[in-house]
Amino acid sequence: MTVNNTAKKRIVFCDFDGTITVNDNIIAIIKHFNPEGWEKIAEQTISQELSIKDGVGQLFRLLPASKQKEVIAFGISNARIREGFSNFLAYCRENQIEFYVTSGGIDFFVYPILEQFGIPSDHIYCNGSDFTGERIEILWPNPCDEHCSNDCGMCKTTIMRRFPANQYERIIIGDSVTDFEGAKLADTVFSRSHLTVKCNELGLPHHEYETFHDIINYMNAERTTNSL
Repeated sequence: MTVNNTAKKRIVFCDFDGTITVNDNIIAIIKHFNPEGWEKIAEQTISQELSIKDGVGQLFRLLPASKQKEVIAFGISNARIREGFSNFLAYCRENQIEFYVTSGGIDFFVYPILEQFGIPSDHIYCNGSDFTGERIEILWPNPCDEHCSNDCGMCKTTIMRRFPANQYERIIIGDSVTDFEGAKLADTVFSRSHLTVKCNELGLPHHEYETFHDIINYMNAERTTNSL
């Protein structure tokens, strides 16, 4: 027996860099401090020549850990929240939609930036950081499970699989290479930038957005249609 989507609990998996924030914080941090050789690593990561884990790890390893305060301060102050995000969180609460942040970003800027929004910490998944050595090391507390071999670092599909498709209507919001695999599992995809390009390449249905108001409007319209 097929369970209709209306009987499922809706759940959102939302990217952070370039999605909740207007800009990509990782690239912005690396670009600001401008260590030699970062451009090639970034290009290889975006093109998937390097895995996300390898690429992001190599990028931060270019920075000395002695710059911890400067790196953290810039990461937090540089972020700009995408229009409508707080409205979207309120929309999810009002409509009993579970909301999770699934971020390829780093703890030292993700948690401080999101603190004002009251998202429970166990609903935020991201990577860790270690400044105790000579170079900045990124930690990976959310690795791929046995169903993923992409060396994601922060594996969004592993988290999504904890919410089975027969029980949940899975909605993903994203913009980048870290969202490609999750988009394949999702019932609904909201995309921009690299994720839109990839969805077009793969023939995946998706809805483009610029602000979170666009997503609210689409979800309201869909709800109205389904109730007819």
